[in-house]
Amino acid sequence: MALAFAETEESVHFENTSFRVKKKIFVTLSEKNKRACLKFNEIDQSVFCSFDKTTIYPVPNKWGKQGWTFVELQKVKKETLLDALKVAYCTVAPKKLAEHYRQF
Repeated sequence: MALAFAETEESVHFENTSFRVKKKIFVTLSEKNKRACLKFNEIDQSVFCSFDKTTIYPVPNKWGKQGWTFVELQKVKKETLLDALKVAYCTVAPKKLAEHYRQF
């Protein structure tokens, strides 16, 4: 799903897979834990975490305070995950790329 966004590249990030736009990570994937970690701004993090705190929740350390948010992949609905990926992508993507996805 993450690779569907324009100019996204997949690479290794420690023991996880990362997805980046213009070298900026917007999501990492831990296949072992069946969990993704997405980058949001403070407001978007608050909105997504309000749905279900057992499915989407801030990383419990300083990274969480910077917007990094865990998503439990076995619990999240596909539509919610796609929306979260779009928001995370737009959070780090250059303005011109992000504008394309904000229209939808």
